[in-house]
Amino acid sequence: MKHAGSDALDDLEPLVAAIRGLAGLKEKQRGVFYRRGRAFLHFHEDAAGLFCDVRLEPAEDFTRFRVSSASERKALLAKVKAVLDADGAARR
Repeated sequence: MKHAGSDALDDLEPLVAAIRGLAGLKEKQRGVFYRRGRAFLHFHEDAAGLFCDVRLEPAEDFTRFRVSSASERKALLAKVKAVLDADGAARR
């Protein structure tokens, strides 16, 4: 499965833009986000659809989520927000 190319990222732009708006993430290149200096989230594409790999816990490997449909994208965004919110609460 290859990293998402420009056309795939164009399709995902509303989701990528929403992720850009979240505190605690830095976009090092289009669609590739880091958290505290470590890779956190990036996108893939293949014949089966569009996918996002997210590191849910700092010590964990990436977990893959399908993001081909609007409902899948909404679910991913909620998951990412929950991880970042939990991180913020733990740092207080």
